[in-house]
Amino acid sequence: MSRFDAETAVEPVGDGLWATHLSAGWNIGGNSNGGYALTSVLRAMRSLVPQVDPISVTTHFLRPGQGDTDAEVRATVVRSGRTVSTLRGSLWQEGKQRLEVMAAFSNLPAGGRGGPEIAEAPPVIPPPEDCVHRDSLEQGVDLPILSRVDVHVHPDHAPAAASDRALIDGWIRFSDGTDPSTLALPFFADALPPSLYPLLGYIGWVPTIELTVHPRRIPAPGWLQVRQESHDLHDGRMIESGSLWDATGALVASSRQIGLLLT
Repeated sequence: MSRFDAETAVEPVGDGLWATHLSAGWNIGGNSNGGYALTSVLRAMRSLVPQVDPISVTTHFLRPGQGDTDAEVRATVVRSGRTVSTLRGSLWQEGKQRLEVMAAFSNLPAGGRGGPEIAEAPPVIPPPEDCVHRDSLEQGVDLPILSRVDVHVHPDHAPAAASDRALIDGWIRFSDGTDPSTLALPFFADALPPSLYPLLGYIGWVPTIELTVHPRRIPAPGWLQVRQESHDLHDGRMIESGSLWDATGALVASSRQIGLLLT
């Protein structure tokens, strides 16, 4: 079992209830990465329906998840369909709800079903070995998560406040070599530095209010290429769009989130 699977595992403890434990190894500062924290909810949801691949995941973050802390997952089926099922779930710690998830699951075929297609091609960027590891960036926050995931940032986007765009290109993978999966795509969509960093520099932790991820394909083994960009910052609220491509250059997920710039 991979580390990601082991540290997002859930155990049924009642009707619509599961026990889990959030590891501190996925923390951003003192709080759990949001994409990591919501994965346990997706695992519980998946056990309730015949479909295995999340194709739409919308999460509202009510309070930060706490690493090295037990948690309870609650999940129910809103509608179980032949091709798509919709579920609602939540994660609780110490008697407080941490996040709320609405998700749709389906079965994504390997290679797709054919027919017309529209997909954004990945930008041309240097290979991972010529990019800058995230631990070299001046982000103003401790990053225990880098013990679990390798993040390499385009060298043009690594210096703080050296760009005129809120844009980050890079590469991401699990540090233990585990291949990406559809269940992991919401995590990968939330694991890059905030796109405001190249524009504004030292910004610390940018908590997410809401994150929506649309997995589109089963990712091929290997690195994922990622782009995150913000075109909207107002009253301390950032709206950021993201794309993930697999090692074949296929677009495997798109994302959109709103986060808070804490000053």
